[in-house]
Amino acid sequence: MKNEIIVGLDIGTTKIACIVGRYDEHGKVEILGIGKSESVGVQRGVVVNINHTVDSIKRAVAQASEKSNVDIKIVNVGIAGQHIRSTQHQATRTRSSSEDEISQLDIEMMTADIRRIPVQPGESIIHALPQDFTIDLETGIKDPVGMAGVRMKANYHVITGQISQINNIYRCVRKAGLEVANLTLEPLASSASVLTDEEMEAGVALIDIGGGTTDIAIFHEGIIRHTAVIPFGGNIITEDIRNGCFILPKYAEVLKVNHGFALEEAVKQNSVIAIPGLAGHPKREISTLRLTQIIQARMEEILDYVHSEIVSSGYSKQLIGGIVMTGGGAQLRHMKQLVEYHTGMHCRIGSPNFHVSVSHDETTKLTPILSTGVGLLMTYKNLEEHRNEFQETISEQVEDVLVQDEVADVPAMQEEEVVENVTQEVVAETPHQQVEEKRGGMILANLNKLKKMFENQFKDNIE
Repeated sequence: MKNEIIVGLDIGTTKIACIVGRYDEHGKVEILGIGKSESVGVQRGVVVNINHTVDSIKRAVAQASEKSNVDIKIVNVGIAGQHIRSTQHQATRTRSSSEDEISQLDIEMMTADIRRIPVQPGESIIHALPQDFTIDLETGIKDPVGMAGVRMKANYHVITGQISQINNIYRCVRKAGLEVANLTLEPLASSASVLTDEEMEAGVALIDIGGGTTDIAIFHEGIIRHTAVIPFGGNIITEDIRNGCFILPKYAEVLKVNHGFALEEAVKQNSVIAIPGLAGHPKREISTLRLTQIIQARMEEILDYVHSEIVSSGYSKQLIGGIVMTGGGAQLRHMKQLVEYHTGMHCRIGSPNFHVSVSHDETTKLTPILSTGVGLLMTYKNLEEHRNEFQETISEQVEDVLVQDEVADVPAMQEEEVVENVTQEVVAETPHQQVEEKRGGMILANLNKLKKMFENQFKDNIE
């Protein structure tokens, strides 16, 4: 992965961020360029205007391309929105022999089975994440690769989204002249950039307060346990300020960002802020105490939803790492104190600087608002490592099928031809996000067919 250029595209409700980076020799992300533009075609994480969204993507990508001197063609995109749902499912698999070691291929075949489960009409599976495994009678296994066993059972965290919304994201990216390499749930991307391994092992809840939604991801023992999307974010606070203070939206946003507090007790003195009036009208004066009261009331409502999700996950008593806040809403002053006061849990504000090389000037701009964009670079690295490991397993399986000392008179066939036959598939008219999933499924299915063909043809020679 070293020196390979990776691009993350965060299509948010208030901003679209494009981040160009690569991995250095220490395994950290080196930021090469950041581009940001106002998002005017997205509401609550959902695309509502294709053309406006395409224009915003083009501006952000052009800015990042100019700063990084990279011609951007392929991007890793995040997805969120209130259409996202998560469920728990269980998969089982019976292996033919207890002598052979469990391989990554066995896990992939179970995952392929999970991806075929029925979902709600109009929905598609975005992620199928294994949580823990049971091998024969041994439970609570995190990584069964290399173990021996016949009966495998796994619990999966399955994340789904509406097909129409997924396709709209792909449509916007393609109309902007780009291709999607990977689609990732945004709270998972944010988790990769701001959480430490120790926090995920101990138990932690990531709360990403964006412009249109608040995303939740709960980890325990290093495993994703619960995800949720709350359809409230920073924009609804801005709307409250606009209605409560009778001012224009642009001034409401300025008040929130520059003068807003999340906790009323933090306002030491009740100063007055002057806002320009409409043409012919005098300036409007806003009390900082009144402003803070409006912000705190809405933030407490959002935190009520957050705390309810944490409790419903069943892990509220096991989150030793507490809560990590990120996203634009986490930048409100005294947000940490409000979260601790309202939930009774320890809290810290998470920025993506921990996993980023500090040698580049761009790191000074890595505020919590860019957590998702940086996380999209990191989840792509993890995905590529997983694909490489899976491909090695596939190669080993092909080799096992082709090269067997006990088999005589096997028809001559070049390994490249076998691999091509094994991996060949038709992907016409298939949504882009399903191509890799179908490819993995076809590889597994064809490997089994190939192995059975050899066994049937030379059954007299194979034990």
